[in-house]
Amino acid sequence: MRVTIAIADTDEAIAGCHRVMQQLRPHISAEAFVPRVRVQQANGYILAALADDGAVRAVAGYRYIENLYSGRVLYVDDLVTDDTTRSHGYGKALFDWLVAEARARACHTLELDSGVQRFGAHRFYLARRMDIVAHHFRLPL
Repeated sequence: MRVTIAIADTDEAIAGCHRVMQQLRPHISAEAFVPRVRVQQANGYILAALADDGAVRAVAGYRYIENLYSGRVLYVDDLVTDDTTRSHGYGKALFDWLVAEARARACHTLELDSGVQRFGAHRFYLARRMDIVAHHFRLPL
């Protein structure tokens, strides 16, 4: 086993994340994935891939933001582990890497939103000592 975490910054590397990301974001087709990531990257989005022996096993999309509530934040937009390899430590390794990235860039917090139906993810986040601090509201336009 050779686990690596790298920023997906080429079209090929981004496309290589789609199979895993699709498990969290099934509405995004393979054809639309790279262009959508590129648009987000222009606004600060970073896509990281955890690979084991070259196979992507977990991905995280995140950005650095500043707000009055938290100060400097590493905000995680997307965090998913391949459902065929859950409970193999890949999610924990990628989460720990994100925490280290946040600390290295002087962030005050690492934050994310999680769908109310994602009970397994909630258990994972609570086990990582994250607190539930808000409700997220949305108004479709």
